[in-house]
Amino acid sequence: MSTFLLVHGAWHSGRCWERVVPLLASAGHRVIAPSLTGFGDKAHLFGPEVGLDTHVDDVVRLITEEDLTDVILVGHSYAGLVISSAANRIPDRIAHLVYLDAMVPEDGESAVDVQPVTQTLIDRAAESGAGWRIPPMPESPPPLGLFGVTDPADVAWLRTMLSDQPALCLRQPVRLDNPAVHAIARTHIHCVADMPEGIERRPVPATQPNGSPAQVWELQTGHDCMITMPAELTDLLLKLG
Repeated sequence: MSTFLLVHGAWHSGRCWERVVPLLASAGHRVIAPSLTGFGDKAHLFGPEVGLDTHVDDVVRLITEEDLTDVILVGHSYAGLVISSAANRIPDRIAHLVYLDAMVPEDGESAVDVQPVTQTLIDRAAESGAGWRIPPMPESPPPLGLFGVTDPADVAWLRTMLSDQPALCLRQPVRLDNPAVHAIARTHIHCVADMPEGIERRPVPATQPNGSPAQVWELQTGHDCMITMPAELTDLLLKLG
């Protein structure tokens, strides 16, 4: 049995994994899919002080309080930053890092460094009344849809879990200054259907930080693959468990 910890991306909540959790669990694995501070069942904690460091604390606290070890830590989108810094703090508890269509940072980088288009989102928030709330990306016509989701029923369901993102999440830097973090194996899963304008994916180096060959898998779907291709995503994750 492996322990999968699934970390949602910006604007989402832990509910986005509802189609994947039972599939992993039915294969005999422990699966945890929490909502980060400010989202889902933690929406009452939403505020301008919530940032990347808050979300890293969420993950580290959950792992240590539950005494989890050999964790397969999956980060979707923005959560690539979260899992990176979390692994930096407790590398001995992490067996594998999975970057699921995710930002893959270097030490000291913020979301703006990894995905420069996010600066536009921060600027728009600064011009709004609150100044720190970033609303979800708007829905586009197919094939882009809402975070790559185009089925009307799925779009409606996805809307029930989306909320604003604090700008500080995109400003705070990742910490990858613990040499032990570089020994952790990595897998990259890319959603390779149509990508919104301005979004760029960094090439994955041929060699992982731990010296082994890069492992990159692809899904022929949009960004929110846990909604559009839960079975196919699960099949890939099970290769690691």
